[in-house]
Amino acid sequence: MSKIYEMNLHNEPFSLILSGNKTVEMRLNKNGRENISKGDTIVFTNQNGDKLEVLVVNIFKFPSFKELYNSYPKERLGYLPSEDADPIDMLKYYKQEDIEKYGVLAIEIQLIK
Repeated sequence: MSKIYEMNLHNEPFSLILSGNKTVEMRLNKNGRENISKGDTIVFTNQNGDKLEVLVVNIFKFPSFKELYNSYPKERLGYLPSEDADPIDMLKYYKQEDIEKYGVLAIEIQLIK
């Protein structure tokens, strides 16, 4: 049985998902996210209170963001073609010790509405 998860998201990645440009959401593998499965729904809420729903089409676990970044084209992760994609960028959101302790998730998503 599919489940619904709620997550907050900064405005920029929210817009990239809404436009269809970002198709992989990256998260730390903790706080209930370790239970997310293919077929589940995620409701993202941005900083303005806007919401969007996505379907989880696949999910993969990685030991670090470095391995995750090496597995996807940067555009799917929300980077522009002209931008450098660096896993160090994720240290804005997560502590290195938490990444090492819990691992990370690549949540492949498809916009529902």
